[in-house]
Amino acid sequence: MSCTTPLPLNIDQLSATEIAHAVHAKELSATEVAKASLAAIEARDGKVQAFLELSAELALEAAHETDRRIAAGEDLGLLAGVPLALKDNLQLLGTHTTCASLMLKDYQSVYTASCVAQLLAEGATPVGKTNMDEFAFGSSSESSAYHPSYNPWDLQRVPGGSSGGSAAAVAAGEVPLALGSDTGGSIRQPASFCGVVGFKPSYGSVSRYGVVAFGSSLEQVGPLARTVADVALTMDALVHTGRDPFDATNRAVKPSFCAALDQPLEGLRIGIVPKLMELEGLSAECQQAVLLAQKQLEDQGAHIVPVDLPHISAAIAAYYVIGPCEAFSNLARFDGVRYGYQEADQKLFARQTALSRAHGFGKEARRRQLLGAYLLTSGVYDQYYYPAQQLRTLISQDYERAFERCDALLLPTVPRTAFRLGELEKPTEMYAADLFTVSSNIVGNGSISVPMGLGADSGMPVSVQFQGPVFADQRLMSLAQAIERSTNWAGTVAPQFAGKGGEL
Repeated sequence: MSCTTPLPLNIDQLSATEIAHAVHAKELSATEVAKASLAAIEARDGKVQAFLELSAELALEAAHETDRRIAAGEDLGLLAGVPLALKDNLQLLGTHTTCASLMLKDYQSVYTASCVAQLLAEGATPVGKTNMDEFAFGSSSESSAYHPSYNPWDLQRVPGGSSGGSAAAVAAGEVPLALGSDTGGSIRQPASFCGVVGFKPSYGSVSRYGVVAFGSSLEQVGPLARTVADVALTMDALVHTGRDPFDATNRAVKPSFCAALDQPLEGLRIGIVPKLMELEGLSAECQQAVLLAQKQLEDQGAHIVPVDLPHISAAIAAYYVIGPCEAFSNLARFDGVRYGYQEADQKLFARQTALSRAHGFGKEARRRQLLGAYLLTSGVYDQYYYPAQQLRTLISQDYERAFERCDALLLPTVPRTAFRLGELEKPTEMYAADLFTVSSNIVGNGSISVPMGLGADSGMPVSVQFQGPVFADQRLMSLAQAIERSTNWAGTVAPQFAGKGGEL
């Protein structure tokens, strides 16, 4: 099927919402859009290296099916014809799922993750799997076993992590939409570094069935896109069918994210945490972004309310106890026997398993598993893991008290803009990138990062973050869209990639 009125546009000039509308209206065919996205990836990804695997055949099959349904007069989903990139820890039948690790180099998905299946049922076109930090351990995508990804705004800088490939693919205009996972900021931090919108829903909103586990009590799947409206549309698609019986932590969420976009801000109370703005390591341009967002919200009728989160400065310490402990438990299954990397010619099972894990996992994956193993040993457990869980309760109580005084919180997404590849050599320096994001994972509330523009010093994208009460995520959409309107950033593609290949 060909479009009735050809549109001489590049794929990066259309949002996911616009593509879905055009496909519904028969102005574009899903097949043409899929080919344009694949062409854009071919033209641009040699520099960005956002993808680990393309699924061109699957994409064209899905697009053809969408066009067939249009021709037959059948109902289409919310994301009809929208190209979709998937972080490589999300299972998709017909592709490899490597988690950017040698341990799973040849592993082929035997089923499709529930969240992915839901978007495909809504008409999305799966174009490929994106690069990431190995098993989601990192904040730069440099720990991938295959290659780093590069920030489309400056190819000498990282795109963030661990969903760095997904953020880079969106920022480079290769796709309008991607899925990532967020265990300590892994959607929001790369979204901020790459100048796109990234949303971590409240824990339990989106099914985790079919997501390779890192921290089971912390992680959540969410979308990255170039507009808030696209994020809202994707969330409505993700929660459309209600609770997934395959995930015991999943709960039914009303699909009303798009309806919340145009809600007025008059009378809303937006909390700020003054002591967070004074933390060492927060750059001047990230601090200024929050102050500018505060003014923009006030101009639209919101009220700014100072609140306190007494224990938030300890959130990163609690996270780097709980996270490695859960990672150690989840990754224990990778023994090189049932699947995954296997060291050959070893006669003893124990030695074979040890060597397979030693060579199959990269440095950061080994570091976090060893840390988790130590923290869970007898005697050490009581000194670290149990107090970290107690601290988790205290942080959750701090948030509950804060949300008695305000409707949402405004805070930085990251302490600084994207750093250069190889710049942060010490693990603790890398962990500090999660300073403002981990608390949302510990508590389980929703959080969205929205671009504010370019930093005056670095010239790189800078963002702010909104957090809301648990399962009050729709409210965050109206706040993020209010900022988006004020900045006129919606749909922005990194300049050096805008219009470079993928013409419709």
